Amino acid sequence: MNISILHLYPREMNLYGDHGNVLTLKKRCQWRNINVEIINYEAGQTFPSHPDIIFGGGGQDSGQIKIIDDLQKIAPKLKALIDAGTPTLTICGLYQLCGHFFRTQNDDYLPGIGIFDIETVAGPQRLIGNTVIKSSKFGQIVGYENHSGLTTLKSNAKPFGTVILGAGNNGKDQTEGAIYKNAIGTYLHGPLLPKNPKIADYFIKVALERKYAPQILPKLDDKLTQKAHEYAAKLER
Repeated sequence: MNISILHLYPREMNLYGDHGNVLTLKKRCQWRNINVEIINYEAGQTFPSHPDIIFGGGGQDSGQIKIIDDLQKIAPKLKALIDAGTPTLTICGLYQLCGHFFRTQNDDYLPGIGIFDIETVAGPQRLIGNTVIKSSKFGQIVGYENHSGLTTLKSNAKPFGTVILGAGNNGKDQTEGAIYKNAIGTYLHGPLLPKNPKIADYFIKVALERKYAPQILPKLDDKLTQKAHEYAAKLER
C-alpha cells in the first residue's frame, strides 16, 4: 500500500518543530510496511491532484503574508479535497488561514479560505505554555501552544477539544482548535503527533480506507511514547 502526504509551504510555515508531524506520519507508516511519498508544496508550484493526507504548519505573520495569495489560488482544490474527506492537519498559522480571516497586530487583513467557521484577530500578548485538552474523539491530548492569535468559533464550528490546561483558541471559552469532517485545525505544537500517536494513526487509517478498503492497523510498541505523553500531561503551564 502507498500513501502520499502533502506538506503545505514547509519553507515559510514550519515553526516550533511542526515538520515532526510529517516525520511521525512517515515513520508510523513505514513501521507497518506502508510506502510513503512526501510532497512538499511551495507557492507557485503545481498543486498535486490526489494527496492522501494534507499537513500545514505554523508560521510568523510575515510568512502568512508571503503565502496568502497562493493559498487563495489553491483554495478551491484544497477545499474540494477536504470536503471529500481527505484527512488534514493544520497547525497555528495555517489553522488561522483556514478560517474566514486573520487580522494581524499591524492591522493587516489576511483573508482565509473558509474551511473552518472561525475568525482570528491578533491579541495584545502571546499565549505560551504546555497545554492539555480533552477531545471527544481522541481523549486526552497534550501539546504546547505559542500564539498571539485569538480565534473565535462561529456557529458552524466544532472544537477540537476542551481546554484542561492552557489558553486554547482565545483564553476565554475553553475551546481549542476546530474540526471539519476529517480536517483538524489546532494551536498545539510540540509537535502534536509524536506526543499523540492515536491522532497520527487516525489519519493513516482514514487515508488507507479511502484509497483501498477497511483497515485494521497493526499495533506498534508505543510504551515510550505513552510515557512521554503522560509526562507532558503533568508539566506545569
